[in-house]
Amino acid sequence: MRKARENIDWKDAYQRFLELPLVQSHFAWGPLNTFVLLAGAALTAGLLSARGDLPRDIAMASGVAAIFLIAMLQLVRRWDQAAGGILVVVIAFEFLFPDYDARALVGGLGLSALVACMAQVVSQWDKAILLRLGKFRGLRGPGLFFVLPFLDRIATIIDQRVRTTDFRAEKILTRDTVPVYVDAICFWLVWNAEKSVLEVERYAPAVILSAQTALKDAVGKHDLADLLSDRQKLGEEIQLALDEKTSAWGITIQSIEITDVVIPEALEEAMSKRAQAERERQARIILSTAEAEIADKFAAAADQYRDDPVALHLRAMNMVYEGIRQNGSMIIVPSSAVETMGLGSIAGVTALARSGEKESVE
Repeated sequence: MRKARENIDWKDAYQRFLELPLVQSHFAWGPLNTFVLLAGAALTAGLLSARGDLPRDIAMASGVAAIFLIAMLQLVRRWDQAAGGILVVVIAFEFLFPDYDARALVGGLGLSALVACMAQVVSQWDKAILLRLGKFRGLRGPGLFFVLPFLDRIATIIDQRVRTTDFRAEKILTRDTVPVYVDAICFWLVWNAEKSVLEVERYAPAVILSAQTALKDAVGKHDLADLLSDRQKLGEEIQLALDEKTSAWGITIQSIEITDVVIPEALEEAMSKRAQAERERQARIILSTAEAEIADKFAAAADQYRDDPVALHLRAMNMVYEGIRQNGSMIIVPSSAVETMGLGSIAGVTALARSGEKESVE
């Protein structure tokens, strides 16, 4: 039971509840409407008090009646409910104060409630859809405007700012028959509020469902490699296909961004092993190329030393010297090589120099 409650989308459920014919709002209610009703009630009470026709207990009852009307109209924003609330106030005054003529007081409260319902305010980025006796009368807003009681109603208020909607397509097969899960974000806006209301019943869910369908069609036309390497191209393809459909609804799709592509775990491991093998192959190719270049350099050096024995002897003597000058090192040189290169004198001079260094230290 707990998991079932967590899975309920309360926002969507509330939206569906408001779209039922019996509870559909006829007007909006905000701080300005509350202020107008309270101001009208206070003005009525002030005028009656100035004439001496408003006892203290009835003045308090009128304040309670004003609060009751505000709470009821805030909860259910319909003309019939406004009329019903005014009727409840009339009956309550007749029942509680049978000896008092409350027509002026109730009339002032009722008029204040109707004027408060007539005053409508929408934000800078909104457009109100106005219907008169069920027919489209035009767009209203932004700012302050008025509606006619019982004849006009605000069907809905359209937000014309850019919206972001995340969606996903479950288990799509690519062109090379690989099952993938793709997540995406859609950036869209309503550029024609009239069409968005008159051409489609619920434009927001329609955009999401159309985006999912376009995503499935686009993924099915591409291989997995193209899908992983070029997400931007896929998003542009989906955007064009979706915008062509939603333009008739007064909605434009600005962009589609692919956020994630999930592939099966077994395929992911196989692709990882393939990439690792490819890296090892590249490493071995680079190593073998380096060895071939080194061998070419050695061959070129050998060609230089072949016809120049003096250079070869100098190179050998340099190698021996480099080994001897390192402390703690020992080099064993065949006697034939020593005689050939004339290294005997060099070794003796080096040993004599080292013994001299030790005596100077002592």
